Order: sequence, then structure tokens, then C-alpha cells
Amino acid sequence: MAEDVEHPEDERGSRRQRIPKIFFKPKPVKVGDELEVTVSEVSKRGDGLVRIEGYVVFIPNTKQGDTVKIRITQIRPNYAVAQVV
Repeated sequence: MAEDVEHPEDERGSRRQRIPKIFFKPKPVKVGDELEVTVSEVSKRGDGLVRIEGYVVFIPNTKQGDTVKIRITQIRPNYAVAQVV
């Protein structure tokens, strides 16, 4: 007689989670990079925002029109965070 055998993958369900391709795209900046930029926008949170090759970088404590030297501190799939040097 055949036994019912449970497989570990059955407990999780048969769906596989899809990871967006943007997670794997190379980013135009790296942690530790220092750049001189002009803040182009202000985010909803009130942080300065600059786009580098279309990639968003948030800069806290800046406002639109500021020209500052920044250091990248965090890289995320959709954006980066920098601090003023």
C-alpha cells in the first residue's frame, strides 16, 4: 500500500516568492562614496533628494538648491541614504 508522505515544501505551500529584478541591478553609487551634489528636490519626509543616473539618494538635513559634499551610508534596492560631510 502506498503511504501519504508529506514533503517539507508542501508545508510552505507551492508558491515561490518572486524577487524584483531591481534588487540585482548594479547601483551607480557604493557605501563610502563621496560626491558633491546639488539637492534637486525635497522628499515627503523632508529630506533632500538627488538623483544619480536615475537612482534616488536621500540626504537628511538639506533642502532644495543646497550644494553639499555627501558620503553614501546605506544602499537599498530602490534608493540610497547619504550624510553631509
